[in-house]
Amino acid sequence: MIQLRPSDARGQADHGWLQAKHSFSFADYYDPREMGWGALRVINEDRVAPGTGFPMHGHRDMEIVTYILSGALEHKDSLGNGGIIRRGEVQRMSAGKGVLHSEFNPSADEETHLLQIWIEPALKGGRASYDQHRLFTPDNASLWVLVASPDGRDGSAVIQQDALLLAAHLGPAEAVRHALAPGRLAYVHVIRGQVSLNGVALAAGDGAKIADESELAFQGGAEPGEFLLFDLPPAA
Repeated sequence: MIQLRPSDARGQADHGWLQAKHSFSFADYYDPREMGWGALRVINEDRVAPGTGFPMHGHRDMEIVTYILSGALEHKDSLGNGGIIRRGEVQRMSAGKGVLHSEFNPSADEETHLLQIWIEPALKGGRASYDQHRLFTPDNASLWVLVASPDGRDGSAVIQQDALLLAAHLGPAEAVRHALAPGRLAYVHVIRGQVSLNGVALAAGDGAKIADESELAFQGGAEPGEFLLFDLPPAA
């Protein structure tokens, strides 16, 4: 089963300094049919105006991954962590039993474009922690890049859930495959360009819920494509 989630069906919010698109219910956008997919709870596509951002606020019991599309984002938190992430880097925060953080665009003239992703942890009430590091040179290859995993293999960010987050770039003649173990769910989010998934055409901003599929075959379209794949544990 592949269920398309078209880009224009996403929730939208205009806060002036923040333009946001929500793949799943978030803040003032609520759709009881779109409360997440398995352990995946949030994919927000945010555009943050120069010199603005999210002031200090709290989270708990959530794995939060930030994937930069352009620009930069400055992080500070109540654990004493701080840093600026850019394209080709990943930021992961395990909120655990509670943490405060802020996220700001440090540029005076450049917009920050990012995806913020929330994944529910396997166990609640854990220890809060933070990590950021470089994953790959942006737009450099059509091979899978492991962004996040439960064990941090291949230089990925460590998340407290039996889930994988992978990224890929595909040119028009390029293809990649991913085997999905029995019972596992998957979700695809297209960042830019065009991609086909098992023959289903997807464009920038589109998503797809996946269940009862053993193999996922991705083919590049007329425009170079970039997308994320979430390999998720069976639904509880």
